Amino acid sequence: MSVLAKQPVSRMNSPYPRRWAALGVLCLSLLIVVMANTALIVAAPSMTRELGLSSADLQWVIDGYTVPYAAMMLLFGVIGDKYSRRGALVTGLVVFGAGAVLGSLADTTQFVVGARIVMGVGAAIIMPATLSLLVATFPRSERGRAIAVWAATSGLAIAFGPLLAGWLLESGSWNSTFLINVPIAVAAIVAAFALVPPSKSERQGPIDWMGGLLSVATIGGLVYAIIDGFHFGIGSSTIVAGLGSIVGGLLFLAWELEHPRPLLDVRKLGDRTVGGASLAVLLLFLTAFGVIYTIAQEFQFVLGYGPLETGTKLLPLAVAVSVGSALSSRIAARAGTRVAIASGMGVAAVGTLPLLQVDGSTGYGTFLVSLILIGAGIGLAVSPATDAIMGSFPEHDLGAAGGLNDTAIEFGGSLGIALLGSVLATNYKDGIAGFLDSLPLGQLGGAQAEQAHQALEIAGDSVGGASLVAEELAKNPFAQSQAEPMLAAAGDAFAGAITQAGAVGGAMLAVGAIVVAFVLPGRRSSEVEDSGSGRESVEHSLA
Repeated sequence: MSVLAKQPVSRMNSPYPRRWAALGVLCLSLLIVVMANTALIVAAPSMTRELGLSSADLQWVIDGYTVPYAAMMLLFGVIGDKYSRRGALVTGLVVFGAGAVLGSLADTTQFVVGARIVMGVGAAIIMPATLSLLVATFPRSERGRAIAVWAATSGLAIAFGPLLAGWLLESGSWNSTFLINVPIAVAAIVAAFALVPPSKSERQGPIDWMGGLLSVATIGGLVYAIIDGFHFGIGSSTIVAGLGSIVGGLLFLAWELEHPRPLLDVRKLGDRTVGGASLAVLLLFLTAFGVIYTIAQEFQFVLGYGPLETGTKLLPLAVAVSVGSALSSRIAARAGTRVAIASGMGVAAVGTLPLLQVDGSTGYGTFLVSLILIGAGIGLAVSPATDAIMGSFPEHDLGAAGGLNDTAIEFGGSLGIALLGSVLATNYKDGIAGFLDSLPLGQLGGAQAEQAHQALEIAGDSVGGASLVAEELAKNPFAQSQAEPMLAAAGDAFAGAITQAGAVGGAMLAVGAIVVAFVLPGRRSSEVEDSGSGRESVEHSLA
């Protein structure tokens, strides 16, 4: 047996014998890409202290990764289709690893943001390649199970990111959360050459570069406008990015409708299966990322968990995703894709209900129930939704299909952090304002008054800021009596903010589940036949 996988699946007379090992490589690549999006949630306090990050700095440290990641996936998916899907995977891993090295060496905010941008570009190359290679490598009869494993990996990574970062932070600095990606990326590169067969599209037409540029401008501008507007208010940059996105989107639609070989067949967006499944994926990851962002702060700043304990406490979500993914194929086979997706969204929506009961005395149990239900809902719905999207595109457009699915995931995640994070921040500020106004600072003057004013701004900006201010108050014999009241007030204000964010996320999921149930088509007769006969149909694809 050759050390390298050289023969394309399309030239094999039987299913590729090492396809499940190849899936392991694809899932490992996917794992680090998604973990990079959630690990900073736990590393943020350490980075804030060492780099002196403002709330705006921290937001762009996180979203420097998100914007290029979301904007470029569609274009890079098509490029991988044309030239080499495995080559795209390896290239993306190299770029991602280089960005991780830069991040581990960073000592300024600008350096960190730059490294995150490089990692985001690498992630945009990797993510669609994993899906298109999966579909190219597996026969049709096994794709559902393979996609279930892929979807479970996405959910696992949401929780494993904070867990791994927390473990590293127990004995190292935040820089180590970047460096850990490098050996994983190197291992994935070596394994890709050994286990993942080469693949590319049979259609050898030119790439629609203009469509690609317009898609980057449209999605990138929209993600930027959402993040900037929700967190920093509607300013000139938000307006410019938003208007640019609208104009770019209209031009993209017009161009793609007329192009003989478009980057994306936009008519597919009107297809009930593609449209409904994409909406489901977007809303599920919107809620998942928003809830993780919210609960991780509660664990660290209110309940007082350390980084590793925070990651451990989030792990039940990953377990629930795995269980839900294992059940999803059976439910889809028996009841149909529409039932599987809509029911998964419904379970996740129910998972937000415990958050409506949160108050200053709430313990871990309430959050555990929420994490389990949301994770189970993601596992039940994402796998059949992804399978539906990928199955709606022809074999030569797998990169575009993967790019569309992955854009829905990343756009949903960035929207969740921006939208629910904004609801969280606004309600927290309102909730703690009364306590801060009541503090006896009127007798202070000069430098003390200025320092006190700065401390109040920090405490009123976020629950993390209030935690830091309380630590400083506890060290001052003249102000230490205010430390515990500040922590209590911040905890109460943050609890109220969680209920509001949970209500918004739950309402969006519940309404979305109803919409998706109406939009998705009913069970096709071919779907019934395939699930009933259990026959194996090996579809070869991809030169």
